[in-house]
Amino acid sequence: MKKTNKSLFVRITVLFISLSAYAFDGFAQQIVSSAPEGFDMVQPAIPHGKIDTLVYSSKTVGNNRKALVYTPPGYSKQLKYPVLYLLHGIGGDEKEWLNGGNPQVILDNLYAAGKLAPMVVIMPNGRAMKDDRAIGNIMDKDKVQAFATFEKDLINDLIPFVERKFSVYKDREHRAIAGLSMGGGQALNFGLGNLDKFAWIAGFSSAPNTKMPEVLVPDPKKASTMLKLLFISCGASDNLIINSKRTHDYLTKNKVPHIYFIEPGFHDFKVWKNGLYMFSQLLFKPVDTTTFSKYPVAGAPASTNIGSGGYPQITDDHKVVFNLLAPNAHSVQVDLGRKYDMVKNEKGRWTVTTDSLGEGFHYYSLIVDGLPVADPASKSYFGMGRMASGIEIPFSKGDYYALKDVPHGELRIKKYYSKVTRSWRQLYVYTPPFYDAQVNEKYPVLYILHGGGEDETGWANQGKTDLILDNLIAAQKAKPMIIVMPSANVGGAAFGEAGLKTFESELKEVIIPLVESTYRTKTDAQNRALAGLSMGGMHTLYTGINNTDKFAYLGVFSSGWVVPRQNTIADLQYIGMKNNREKINANLKQLWIAMGGKEDIAYNNCQIMMDKFKELNINFSYHEYPGGHTWPVWRNNLYQFSSTLFK
Repeated sequence: MKKTNKSLFVRITVLFISLSAYAFDGFAQQIVSSAPEGFDMVQPAIPHGKIDTLVYSSKTVGNNRKALVYTPPGYSKQLKYPVLYLLHGIGGDEKEWLNGGNPQVILDNLYAAGKLAPMVVIMPNGRAMKDDRAIGNIMDKDKVQAFATFEKDLINDLIPFVERKFSVYKDREHRAIAGLSMGGGQALNFGLGNLDKFAWIAGFSSAPNTKMPEVLVPDPKKASTMLKLLFISCGASDNLIINSKRTHDYLTKNKVPHIYFIEPGFHDFKVWKNGLYMFSQLLFKPVDTTTFSKYPVAGAPASTNIGSGGYPQITDDHKVVFNLLAPNAHSVQVDLGRKYDMVKNEKGRWTVTTDSLGEGFHYYSLIVDGLPVADPASKSYFGMGRMASGIEIPFSKGDYYALKDVPHGELRIKKYYSKVTRSWRQLYVYTPPFYDAQVNEKYPVLYILHGGGEDETGWANQGKTDLILDNLIAAQKAKPMIIVMPSANVGGAAFGEAGLKTFESELKEVIIPLVESTYRTKTDAQNRALAGLSMGGMHTLYTGINNTDKFAYLGVFSSGWVVPRQNTIADLQYIGMKNNREKINANLKQLWIAMGGKEDIAYNNCQIMMDKFKELNINFSYHEYPGGHTWPVWRNNLYQFSSTLFK
């Protein structure tokens, strides 16, 4: 009975494999995601493949050589299988993948999930010399040369042996080669150098033995025609990434289809196992080259990193990997609103990966032994009432503040002495493209204010004001204008009327006269606008509504009188608005109010204020852009508001 059941199981398994192989012919290749948790853990209840040792005669080397072979679950000589040759690194041998990567477990699990075309996998010793052990000086000249010699051993000795020994296909369309590190360089060198032998090629963290791309692919058109799949992957923090990037850049320039996948990680099996997990699922199936460019470059260094620093890194799902060398620290956290505990390794390096973050700009700090500090690897910004680090998460809809090939204006810094605050201060000024050339042109002015805990650098740096206006002006969606970004920090209690009144004086008595005497501006209310975010929105409400003879446009972003803290200020303003309703409505061409949706911390205060405006019959427009109380919202507010001005 047991024998009958075993025989039946084998027949069913063979039938399943046969049907699966046939089924792959009817489906287009899909994008493969990175390996999930547990992809390399043994699952006892599923069918398993087999690992054996091969011994073959090598005429190239002059002796017998060893290799490991993986045959898939239900392997049968009644079927033919494609073959993947999987190569090790400079310090390994035929057992390196088995000991460090558990390829048999990864492949077994993929088979069980129905994600893999059945294949035979050969893991040879890529050091083609009589004593091919990974001992002594592995960088010895003869041993390094042996890795190049392996090309002849592979083509002339190993492949013919495998095709005699196993029931496998013997054509290039059913033959793949991949490898890690030195083996990754071999895979690219041998595969691209022998396109009549291999149609599927992958280099994982390819080492410096990788040939220069113009030597690897001297005929891009031929390679494009013959290749089924070329897969290049590497860890973002791998010092050898330069080899992969160089090859990728050449292939892109010469329009050779390939997958380029960069993930968070170093030069280790975490990256290489994921490379095998992804590449193996794409093998020996119909190929759709249009999907290749859609693979994300995961784990890319953030654009806000200093210089060529590798960290922080942003993954394809917007998680952030932080890395800090602080061997003497006892505890380190990343504070992104939520605090993440970092973990220290034996070398004193602290790391952590966050949850997925929203797109756009985020402030953060490192907390080292209880002290919040800026990350030395990241650009710093004045926010949160101090210098803090900032990170920019790529934003799919952020094209309007991208750096483009359009005429650009300038950001200027103007220092001045304030008779109101009796101190030296400065403001940032955006002048539009061609301001210096068009000497007879005068421009309208937008005065725009930062939020609490920030200063005059906020709109210039975090807000990307210059890029937003450059792009709008180039697209003829906004009038050329000057934008003035002053500091609204003038002392006094937070949100108190004394501070509001002082800044009103600063703006009217110092800043506007300074700007209009220094820059070529139009000087009437119809050509002045005032806007601000959060605290700056309160200044806009206080100064702007009280001075509609000076400003015809007001923009209030993520703001509103704080209830009950500012009830007295609000009530006095509402009385003034009631008494001057006709004047306000006549003078203001735009009272533009915007919120970051219900998750914006100012949302409820703003709704209360707008209800009062409606009661008083004050004209205004209201806009929502989801994102809460954050810079992505305020950038969009500026983008939308500025396009309505001075028309």
